Amino acid sequence: MLHRQTPKLKSKIFAKLKLPIIVFLAIFLGLLFRLITLAQTQQPVVLNLLMTAPDAQPWREGIVRNFEEKNPGIRINIVEGPNATNLLEDLYTSAFILGDSPYDLVNMDVIWTPKFAAAGWLLDLTDRIKETELAAFSQKDVEGGRYEGRLYRIPMRSDVGMLYYRQDLLQQAGFNPPETFTDLIKISQALQQKDKINWGYLWQGRQYEGAAAMFVEVLEGFNGYWVNPETLEVGLDKPETLKAIAFLKDTIQKGISPPGVTTYIEEDTRRIFQSGQVAFLRSWPYVWPLANAEGSPIRGKIAIKPMVSASGQSGGACLGGWGLGISKSTRHPEEAWKAIQYFTSEEAQRQFILKAGFVPSRRSLFTDPQIVSKYPHYPQLLEVVDQAVLRPPIAQYAQASDILQRYLSAALTNRMTPETAMKAAAEETRRLLEIRG
Repeated sequence: MLHRQTPKLKSKIFAKLKLPIIVFLAIFLGLLFRLITLAQTQQPVVLNLLMTAPDAQPWREGIVRNFEEKNPGIRINIVEGPNATNLLEDLYTSAFILGDSPYDLVNMDVIWTPKFAAAGWLLDLTDRIKETELAAFSQKDVEGGRYEGRLYRIPMRSDVGMLYYRQDLLQQAGFNPPETFTDLIKISQALQQKDKINWGYLWQGRQYEGAAAMFVEVLEGFNGYWVNPETLEVGLDKPETLKAIAFLKDTIQKGISPPGVTTYIEEDTRRIFQSGQVAFLRSWPYVWPLANAEGSPIRGKIAIKPMVSASGQSGGACLGGWGLGISKSTRHPEEAWKAIQYFTSEEAQRQFILKAGFVPSRRSLFTDPQIVSKYPHYPQLLEVVDQAVLRPPIAQYAQASDILQRYLSAALTNRMTPETAMKAAAEETRRLLEIRG
């Protein structure tokens, strides 16, 4: 016989069941509320990146926007700095010296890497990337990111000095492109005698970093060297250095280069070359699209090659370019590395190059069909990149460069003899490296 449950008994059973349910619901609702609150209050990680103002816009409109779409939890805040790279370096340096740098990602000119790494301002990236992955980049660009065998910078875009020449004028006169310094002088003189040009050869001779970059190439062409980074031996007072200076002075004395060349920077030389008055120009890749723009007098008339050398030697192309590192003071190293991986990827670089016209650091992109269809000279540019030479990767590079610039300018403008100038430059550089080495 079934016994009916009394209302009192039912109430007790319900009460026993109700308590665990209420507790469960309370815990569940509490957790749900906390998750909703967390989701509402959680902000994306913001990575600060300082760069020159002209570079900021191409980054924002292209690869930064794409990165943020793929990584909604990370935002890239680009801080626009001055156009002059030396002033940008000063801003980075000041921020690091003050202690807690506001920059998470560090956009570095190749010559800054040793200084920043030696000062302990950068995270060591060596163990974050395999050597097989690095092999996809230009070897010299990777080398430019190392200091004392450790990796601190991943190359984002390359840049190399090269020799531009008037292909049309050489072909008309029956000349092949020059291979040696002697060839360059002879061809220049022949074209001048035929009144085809006013000047044979333009280079950057003002007392500034551009002159150091130019001189590295000529020095390499005579098998000379500035500073050996392994031994810190200085080669500025060697015979090869004096031969390099003699060549540059010869171009002025023989009227191949204008007297004012010792005051010229890149844009001075580019404008004169682009006006159609010159056969040869030493400069950087940025000249190509300008010289071939609609309305340019030399559009479709120029070609490029690695810098010439002395007979029996190899020419050199001074390595420039930019790469990304991570500030040691960042609170977001993993997010910063994720950003570097994307920005230096083949996908991002292809997009960046097509939009902004920069030189890639990944070797495959020099022959990428999409890129070559827009920039047909890139396969040739790879030949130049393969002959890249580094300015000395030493922590005291800025001071060493200042020494070279001062004494090189004195030698080129006849304020000192080349022998006296380079002896003084070598001795001063040796003292610098002894004191701070």
